Amino acid sequence: MVQYFKNIWSGLSTSLIGMNITLKHLFARKVTIQYPDERFDLPENARNRLFVDMKKCTGCLSCAVACPVNCIKIETLRVSPDDPDKEFHPNGKERKLWVTKFEIDFAKCCFCGLCTQACPADAIKHTLEFEYSGYDRDSLIYKFQTLTPEQASEKVRLLEEFRAKENFSKTGTASARCEQKTDDNKKPE
Repeated sequence: MVQYFKNIWSGLSTSLIGMNITLKHLFARKVTIQYPDERFDLPENARNRLFVDMKKCTGCLSCAVACPVNCIKIETLRVSPDDPDKEFHPNGKERKLWVTKFEIDFAKCCFCGLCTQACPADAIKHTLEFEYSGYDRDSLIYKFQTLTPEQASEKVRLLEEFRAKENFSKTGTASARCEQKTDDNKKPE
């Protein structure tokens, strides 16, 4: 009989302890936020999505080399001396390379920050944006570019023309030298 009353007391006391905890949390300050409407402030050094400032990018490929998961793909093209659209970097130096393709695959990116540290021009930065999702993997490949495909093909054409002129002038002077040497050998003594 004593055990019976002990069990009743144990059930009532544990219920009262549970209700006490519930009442404390019912009137306490809420810690849950309503996510789409409210957001936590992110710290300044948070490593989230990358942003590339293509005006600063020199096309040195150091970010692609530093990337441990190979999620950065860069294609560059040398600037032709005959190019009428010469550009200067923000630091005042003349652009030596056109960046025709700069892609970052965020499905592969591990957000380690090595590319931001390796960039000598400080063109790659981590942003505070973390809300980017997609229904397919292709939507997670971001293309940063300053040249349209038509402009890139024009730059390729200008560079090929310059190289053809350069090769012609080299072969023209080389053939002139060969002719001069043969003429020197034919001269009577």
